[in-house]
Amino acid sequence: MKILVLGAGLVGGPMARDLAADFRFEVTAADRDEEALAALREKAPVATLPADLGDPAAVTALVKGFGMVVGAVPGFMGYRTLEAVIEAGVPVVDIAFFAEDPFGLDDLARRRGVTAVVDCGVFPGMGSALIGRVARLVDRVDKVLTYVGGLPEIRTWPWEYKAVFSPVDVIEEYVRPARYIEGGVPVTRPALSDPELIDFEGVGTLEAFNTDGLRTLATTIAAPDMKEKTLRYPGHVSKMEVLREAGFFDTAPVVVDGREVRPLDVTARLLFPAWKLEPGEGDLTVMKILVEGEKDGRRLRYTYDLLDRFDHDLGVTSMARTTGYTATMAVRLLAEGRYTEPGVTPPEYLGRVPGCVSFLLEGLARRGVEYSETVTNLS
Repeated sequence: MKILVLGAGLVGGPMARDLAADFRFEVTAADRDEEALAALREKAPVATLPADLGDPAAVTALVKGFGMVVGAVPGFMGYRTLEAVIEAGVPVVDIAFFAEDPFGLDDLARRRGVTAVVDCGVFPGMGSALIGRVARLVDRVDKVLTYVGGLPEIRTWPWEYKAVFSPVDVIEEYVRPARYIEGGVPVTRPALSDPELIDFEGVGTLEAFNTDGLRTLATTIAAPDMKEKTLRYPGHVSKMEVLREAGFFDTAPVVVDGREVRPLDVTARLLFPAWKLEPGEGDLTVMKILVEGEKDGRRLRYTYDLLDRFDHDLGVTSMARTTGYTATMAVRLLAEGRYTEPGVTPPEYLGRVPGCVSFLLEGLARRGVEYSETVTNLS
């Protein structure tokens, strides 16, 4: 099967490499960054195409002739890119963190007969699939709580953070309002709100804060209480709040010496180099998911834990492993015909189908990404 990966960056590149290692796939990667494409060619038998993925019409023309597409573009262009792929009638697995509702493309996908797996990263993504699986196993889901974050292994002042996926999407986490379900009612809170300190085995104390990570789970899982929080090292919230409230994340132009400048562009130019992992530096991914519900009159709690670290042998970040390999296993799931439903498929839908989550987990475990499950009887 011919597969096209849209994006050859921090996560797209490792995804292309993982797929290229599978003899069943002929992999091509497209990106406007010639250096990223050249680096990818040196590491794997991947064909490359220089392309402007910000042009939907060009994307539609580009993907025709491929058996499947993997989307790995920044969130701000993710929805239109996904729409362009669906318009071309090509199955797609996508990881883009866009603000729009992916179900807005469901009718188009069904009319085109396209299976479009969206939000297919670590969370939303594999974590969502696990929650969907629990929802299938129990009679009723009462509570879902998720903590997740990507962090540098070494804390370095002043930021104590490194961007292990699109830096633009990182900033989006600090400005996009967080949507939750509390007492059966949808609520919205500012990003970075409700900070709390939590201890994680193998890592230590981390700071959790509100972000907009529930995504489709808010409407696909019938639980009266659902929340997702992002994890950083303690003190990160106050630094990001200062930048946000001072206007450094604003997109409205300001005039400086007679020229219009977006504050976000200046912030990005200053922050992104400081947030880049340097050679020899590593990252880690931490996630804990708690799902409580009832089965046959018993109160149960399912707990899923993940602690993953940088692969120094392959030079692949933990975030690329936990996000990208979830997506590449979903590609294999579709390629083997284990999931064929047309329309927009968030990962929790995969959890509804017996065997799909096990397939994903087994593939991740072979790549060293291992989730632990604990089931506790609360009755």
